[in-house]
Amino acid sequence: MQTNSIIELSRTAYQNNIDFLSQLFGKKTILSSVVKGNAYGHGIPEFVTMASACGVNHFSVFDADEARQIKAVLDQKITILIMGYLHQNDLEWIIENEIEFFVFDKKRLMDACKMAKKLNKKAIVHIEAETGMNRTGFEKNELATVVSILKKEKDNLVFKGLCTHYAGAESIANYYRIEKQIKRFNEIYQFFCENELKPLLRHSACSAASIMFPQTRMDLVRIGIMQYGLWPSQEVFITYLNAKKIKKDPLHRIITWKSVIMGIKKVKTAEFIGYGTSFMAKKDMKIAVIPIGYAHGYSRSLSNHGRVLIQGQRCMVIGLVNMNMVAVDITEIETVKKGEEVVLIGNQKELAITIASFSDYSSQLNYELLTRISKTIPRKIRN
Repeated sequence: MQTNSIIELSRTAYQNNIDFLSQLFGKKTILSSVVKGNAYGHGIPEFVTMASACGVNHFSVFDADEARQIKAVLDQKITILIMGYLHQNDLEWIIENEIEFFVFDKKRLMDACKMAKKLNKKAIVHIEAETGMNRTGFEKNELATVVSILKKEKDNLVFKGLCTHYAGAESIANYYRIEKQIKRFNEIYQFFCENELKPLLRHSACSAASIMFPQTRMDLVRIGIMQYGLWPSQEVFITYLNAKKIKKDPLHRIITWKSVIMGIKKVKTAEFIGYGTSFMAKKDMKIAVIPIGYAHGYSRSLSNHGRVLIQGQRCMVIGLVNMNMVAVDITEIETVKKGEEVVLIGNQKELAITIASFSDYSSQLNYELLTRISKTIPRKIRN
């Protein structure tokens, strides 16, 4: 476990976000906390422990490894839904532990039937329909076969959910494409109902769709980025503000990334700093070296662009971001000591380095930036 930086998760901020989302969606809609990608960089074990304490009991993951991480820290009754990859060797554990999972091809459906029969325990499946994302999901011409298998294998399968995923609901540019997907999904749902196979749940909405297309909320919403206090895009944020006629962001960021100063050095005018010649001191300077680099998820594209907070002041990254170190300009701060706190993401005194500004400097998406933060950095929950 690294000791060169730490990530703090605010339980108070998260409770605010969950309360807001629960009120927005209503009591009849299940909120599934999407924790794929190491809980969007927040750390699965720590995050789900905090989420559970805040009343969340449904989690969506990408694969069995992530499901196991949740199981390892949460013993109480929760629901885990695997949305993506599923290795053949994982099926026994998944079915035995009543883990629910997406099914989007015939082989997975038949494999689930066989394993369920072997274990004498029903597999809990969510049938994913292809509606226009063109990634995973049963095509329209495969649905009759799916219906036939579900009916034939009713003793081995629980048809828990019918689902799909939208192709870019965060952008108004995709409006007509999403509208077509919604129409197709509703038609597919009717097809199953007409064949006397009504799923227990319908779900299709991610964070963006749940705001841009409220009709997609249905029985369950799969909420990722918004629970962490971030909006899928500026368009989604503005759409919500305009609809509610408010100006204040109801979401609170829950992540803070901190490090320390590991060294201080004075550099004379015309000297280069760091590798190569990307930064030359135009005056006598004082720099602080921080033990964080691209190996930890601090992007190399932040070279000569990034900002950190020291003593409540914004300090610029100078020179190239190294694998394990970065240099920042502290010339204007009179009293700086080795070991002082450095905020990479979060608040310090009156200033903040937000995820949005951090990602703007690095040209990364919020999602990309967060999930690239090293898993070996310790995460801790604070109030």
